Amino acid sequence: MRRQKDLPKAAVSLSGKGRLPDYAEYRFPRKELAKYLALYALLDACVSYLFFCSWIAFVLLAPGVWLFLADQRRSLQAKRAREMTRQFLDGIRMIAASLQAGYSAENSLREAVRELRKIYEPDAFIVREFSFMDAQIEMSRNMEELFLDFGRRSAIEDIRSFAEVFLTAKRSGGDLLSIIRNTASCIRQKQETMQEIETCLSGKVMEQNIMSLIPILILAYIRLTSPEFLSAMYGNAMGVTVMGCCFAVYVAAYLWGRRIVRIEV
Repeated sequence: MRRQKDLPKAAVSLSGKGRLPDYAEYRFPRKELAKYLALYALLDACVSYLFFCSWIAFVLLAPGVWLFLADQRRSLQAKRAREMTRQFLDGIRMIAASLQAGYSAENSLREAVRELRKIYEPDAFIVREFSFMDAQIEMSRNMEELFLDFGRRSAIEDIRSFAEVFLTAKRSGGDLLSIIRNTASCIRQKQETMQEIETCLSGKVMEQNIMSLIPILILAYIRLTSPEFLSAMYGNAMGVTVMGCCFAVYVAAYLWGRRIVRIEV
């Protein structure tokens, strides 16, 4: 058995804790959180100035930061899940190559870790996970149980399904090489389908973003060049009501447009 000092640094630190992070929920790093808070403050200030010309509106719209952060969290979580799936596909392909060369499943994982370190940074998701699993196997833990825990924490259906099938095949003596190849093929086909959809929709997404900006740009142009045209819309109940309705319609149209161009596989 390898000594702890011979294990990868990531594996040593994480094996000491006994587990790796749960990826089911995205957590903002401090710098990223500060960036999105500043971005929302800027958006809030622009909307308050253009639609209501009032600091009261800025304060009333401030709680919307929670919805903004939740939306950003969902987008970043989806982006991370796609990257995790891509890295996992590379990982199981390397395991399959070692299995085909005659290695056992456990040794195939160790060889995959060595190869993954050549193409990914030390703190990459798949390097951390596979290094941790390799270290735990050295401590006499079952590989299939580690994959089950890996699949549960990843919150990705493809990884969970692979872990369940791997458990059944490992304990019943199934053809691991064939299972891993079939899993890799399914994940690859799903990724290719998603990439084709994103390619087809990229133009529409760009159009939706531009169309979403046009009303704001027109309003900003009028507000800055001919403020007297909008003076009647500020400082009175009727104007605030009309501008509030316009803002609500604009937000609804923006969200509807985003929903139309969002397709999940």
